[in-house]
Amino acid sequence: MLIQTLGVELEDVINQEIEPGLIEETLKKLPEQMLTFGLKVVLAILIFVIGGRLIGVIRKIIRKSLTRAGSDAGVIQFLDSFIKITLYIVIVFLIAGGFGVDATSAAAVLGSAGVAIGLALQGSLSNLAGGILILILKPFRVGDYIIEDNKKNEGTVSEIQIFYTKLITPDDKVIVLPNGALANNSLTNVTTTDNRRLDLTVGISYSSDLQRAKQILASILDEEASVIQTLDQNIFVDELGSSAVMLGIRCYVKNEDYLATKWHILETIKYMFEENDIQIPYQKLDVNLISEQ
Repeated sequence: MLIQTLGVELEDVINQEIEPGLIEETLKKLPEQMLTFGLKVVLAILIFVIGGRLIGVIRKIIRKSLTRAGSDAGVIQFLDSFIKITLYIVIVFLIAGGFGVDATSAAAVLGSAGVAIGLALQGSLSNLAGGILILILKPFRVGDYIIEDNKKNEGTVSEIQIFYTKLITPDDKVIVLPNGALANNSLTNVTTTDNRRLDLTVGISYSSDLQRAKQILASILDEEASVIQTLDQNIFVDELGSSAVMLGIRCYVKNEDYLATKWHILETIKYMFEENDIQIPYQKLDVNLISEQ
């Protein structure tokens, strides 16, 4: 009985006549609705394009104002990124409102989605908090040369953004580090002071004249123009190795002269040791062959 009843009802629905007036009315309204929707799309594109240009003007004005006020470059970059993201979110809300989306409902949905996304993206929120801490505590600034102690990444700070900090290495590579890691781990800021200590190690053979080698190293430091002569210089036996006497060299140079001075001193040591018969040993393996009789 149930199957027969359902069959009769389905047949009635199929055989029910559709009112012709309803179709005609829908077809008449369709061009108008399409035109209205098309205008909304064009208006949304215009709002996005014009809004993007206005955002660029606002960012430019804020950057100039902060620069004139003497704000730190990292603060300027951070605020610039933050303002850019915030204003684009405002534009998206305006466009959504043009399509009939209620702003209050959209904000509630966005808030709920934000909680869920925040739980899923805890690392990004940690990077955001790390960026704020870096700007407040200022362990480094744009232009400083830092060494990240965890993975030994190092370079000159070029940008401090909302989530990441960019370093430029001496060989012109770009390293992108999360702000959370920089804020929560130790790092070395090489350029906090104007001067930097240069530490070098060179080995000489046990048969070479130790005192003569130290005299040569002292003369090299005295003649090196970039070495700060008013600060301490030390030449000492750092280690008695398995195949060499390791001599340590310490002196101070300007931060900007560090690498160039290091390379030049090492090259000079090589030439001076060769001229004075001071041997720089290298690892070798002695093999003794025993012949069977």
